[in-house]
Amino acid sequence: MRKLRRDHAAMTAFAALVLIILVCVAAPLYANGVAHTDPFASNLSGSITINGQDVPIMAAETEGLGLGTTPLGPTWTGQYFLGADSQGRDVMARLLYGGQNSLIIAGSATVLTLVLAAIVGIVAGFFGGWTDVVLSRLLDVLWAFPVYLLAISLSIVTIGHGLSIGPVSIASDSLLLPIAIIGIIYVPYVARPIRGQVLQLKQSEFVLAATGLGVPPWRILWVDILPNVMSTLIVFAPLTIALNMIIESALSFLSIGVQSPAASWGTIIEDGQGLLYTRPLVAIAPGVAIVLTVLALNVFGDGVRDALDPRAKLRVRD
Repeated sequence: MRKLRRDHAAMTAFAALVLIILVCVAAPLYANGVAHTDPFASNLSGSITINGQDVPIMAAETEGLGLGTTPLGPTWTGQYFLGADSQGRDVMARLLYGGQNSLIIAGSATVLTLVLAAIVGIVAGFFGGWTDVVLSRLLDVLWAFPVYLLAISLSIVTIGHGLSIGPVSIASDSLLLPIAIIGIIYVPYVARPIRGQVLQLKQSEFVLAATGLGVPPWRILWVDILPNVMSTLIVFAPLTIALNMIIESALSFLSIGVQSPAASWGTIIEDGQGLLYTRPLVAIAPGVAIVLTVLALNVFGDGVRDALDPRAKLRVRD
């Protein structure tokens, strides 16, 4: 019964993830076909029609000295469903486009993390010796820095002029920059378990037999080692996506992640920081989106672990 509940929770979480992805992918359809607005352009003097009346996007304040403006609140209709931000932009449209960027960055950074971690962990564990020593020390250097401190430091260094490594150049406003930074910082946390698993596989009978028969090392790595560590990499994937999404949101909130006029859930929270008392939904909506997505990823990740890890299955039965 407990296993059925966990399986049902995992499937529900997977369905929620698919729904979130589909809704974010539909951002252009909402912006162009429903809201008829450009979510990346300021609209300080515009107006919309609600119940036959023209309503300004940015209304003049009537309290106190009457200085400043207040963005339009939620209309709960097609246009400005969640209201406007301080620049007069449709919050709902930006929320959907921001979700696209947050999911793209978190997913791509996860792929980069898993690929680099698999390469480093497999090579260090299989070849050993000085190869293992050098790679392990490099992992220790990355491990020594707190994750957020390392991410913030790298972002601050590269945000001004971008990143140039030989012929490869990444502009400061490119999504590739946060993908590269976030993808690198979590490599030690995945590479070390992979290295330990490879050290165990290296002593297994089928690997020793292949070595004794003179099978080339590259073939052993490709045929015997890699397929056996794939399940571990798959288990790491949902959790790593969740962690990457949180750190991307933190960097964007600090204005050292996704750069304006592009949006992510972190940048929208930062946009709504000054509107917490007048238009709190500007900051609350992306925060709720992050919480729901991370929660779904964690629940789904637990289900994937139970399906691929025999020891987890035994724990569930107990």
